[in-house]
Amino acid sequence: MDDQHINDMAKLLKTMSHPIRLKILCLLQDKEMTVGDIHKEVLTTNANVSQHLSILRNQGIISHRKDANFIYNKISEGRILELIKTMRELFCEG
Repeated sequence: MDDQHINDMAKLLKTMSHPIRLKILCLLQDKEMTVGDIHKEVLTTNANVSQHLSILRNQGIISHRKDANFIYNKISEGRILELIKTMRELFCEG
């Protein structure tokens, strides 16, 4: 594994490591959600949710689509889904 791969992984894990962002990713594992939907589950302000979504989007971890007045967010890559699934199995189950 070369240094660039290590740096890319470190950047990804650093972005994901914030508790709110990690909770958002767990929520998005199974479905698309709007900011309002996420806000209800994360129990923080819409502005704070939007800020964390923006960070995740800028790193290419999530993507979004607009439908009328709603923006739906989802995890953009299968590798991220697998990582979240594995972390949930290791830390949340059993």
